[in-house]
Amino acid sequence: MGFMDFLKVTPQYFIPKHLLSEAMHSFMQIEQTWVKNTTIKMLTKLYGINISEALHEELDYYPHFNAFFTRALKPSARPIDDTDGLWVSPVDGVISQSSPIHHNMMIQAKRHNYTIEALVGGDIEYAKHFHNGDSAVIYLSPKDYHRIHLPYAAKLISMTYVPGDLFAVNPATVRQVEGLFARNERLVIRFENEHGPFCLVMVGAIFVGSMETVWEGKITPEYQPTLQHWDYSERDMTFTKGQEIGRFNMGSTVVLTTPAGIMPELGQIPNNTPIKMGQPLANYAQYDAQSHNTETQTNESNDSYEETNL
Repeated sequence: MGFMDFLKVTPQYFIPKHLLSEAMHSFMQIEQTWVKNTTIKMLTKLYGINISEALHEELDYYPHFNAFFTRALKPSARPIDDTDGLWVSPVDGVISQSSPIHHNMMIQAKRHNYTIEALVGGDIEYAKHFHNGDSAVIYLSPKDYHRIHLPYAAKLISMTYVPGDLFAVNPATVRQVEGLFARNERLVIRFENEHGPFCLVMVGAIFVGSMETVWEGKITPEYQPTLQHWDYSERDMTFTKGQEIGRFNMGSTVVLTTPAGIMPELGQIPNNTPIKMGQPLANYAQYDAQSHNTETQTNESNDSYEETNL
């Protein structure tokens, strides 16, 4: 472990992460104007948040900092690529890891692997859908747009809340905490369309004030000690490509998984590729549209993502 990684990661084993996250959530709800506006201005400058993309640029529009952090953007800011057979990125962020799933093993970082069964909360039968499939991890830093959208049109099948820890999800912690994405609390969201099933996992982290979905509202906090499951299979809950499905506060991570042979391009994206919500991510295997899945990678710089403390 490098010395800087040691300084960033080791204290996380001892601090009361859930308590601190609840305190952050409460702070983000403060409606006192001077507190809210000062916080927005400070963090906007600190993280380089682009307010000009926001649907509402006036700070007084937002009743509290949380409303600003999960702000809507102007429609022109994130156009959705509507190419048939093409997945778009569900979030702004950096593709920190993209790789095939080797039987049931997923790569987190050098020396750190975890199983698809652990990621989805121990659902062994469901995990089998993704054996030898493909996966991608997208990291959202505090400067990013924090609404989550669907990568491709699909029906919502079910959702499971998996309780867990709240380690940071920054690069240093990913390098050092074994099984991080299967260790932190998370929402496992199952979808299905004409191409088969896919899974989108919202991973919580320290100072992520809340996770919420458009169909159930706020899930955390309160932080629950046991798994919770919602079954939507008998309901017609379909979403279109690019439709909003949830929100994060502060920085966090989304993990995407697909079955074997369905979307091999998902596991072949260069690591540390920056991407915006709505931009091309990967194609279903039967679609020959190679130019679309490389557009982002050739037009965006391949800078390493930020070493934030969140």
